[in-house]
Amino acid sequence: MSEQGPEHSNDASQEESFDPSASSRRQLLMGGAVAASAIVSIRPALANTAASVLNCTINVPDQARAGNYIAPNGQIVPAGTPGAFPGTGRGFSGEQVKQALRGRPLPGTSYEQNQAYLNYIRRLQSGTSGFTCFASLQMPR
Repeated sequence: MSEQGPEHSNDASQEESFDPSASSRRQLLMGGAVAASAIVSIRPALANTAASVLNCTINVPDQARAGNYIAPNGQIVPAGTPGAFPGTGRGFSGEQVKQALRGRPLPGTSYEQNQAYLNYIRRLQSGTSGFTCFASLQMPR
């Protein structure tokens, strides 16, 4: 029988000793894997959101105030107000509004109508029909 000194103690007990750095590396690797899978699943969702934003509509004026006119500054005024324009009777798509904000005219509008309608759209407030669509167009992608 040979005696083992303190430096030759049980090898199994050395393997079972806790290494805190190994545990933190494992957690870091697992966290990275979770983050990578989240990115992969979020990208298609963002693409779908971008597509739906361009397909949303903004009525000028909103349906609750249909029949009113739009003043050049974008305010809603009573029908027949001199210098104001009748509502469109239909909505503009998010894509049409986005292009108009970049300088292209809204379909079927004169220069003055276009400016009045864009001023109306810019004045939309939370709770007004079309506001969410317009706010979505303002978000950076």
